[in-house]
Amino acid sequence: MRILGYLERPGLKITVFKMDMRLSIKFENGALEQTYKFRVSEHLNTLAAINELVDEAFLQSVQERFVLMQRDFGTALEKRIPPRGEEALPQII
Repeated sequence: MRILGYLERPGLKITVFKMDMRLSIKFENGALEQTYKFRVSEHLNTLAAINELVDEAFLQSVQERFVLMQRDFGTALEKRIPPRGEEALPQII
């Protein structure tokens, strides 16, 4: 797998990879990431074509999914980690 290039978008790190007959677009937002994979075709085979694919509507959907991912992650953590200040202290007799 090699890096084909990067797309510049505010608030996101976007890396485009190419491996054999597949392209991958990885979106990173802090600790979260999303990856989309495509087969190389005559219409989708260059960094410029990927740049056109990642339009405002696509980016809006990616951002909305990051919000959902963060919410899901936060909910999962709340189930496992008690809030600060509410930890049970050992009883000393």
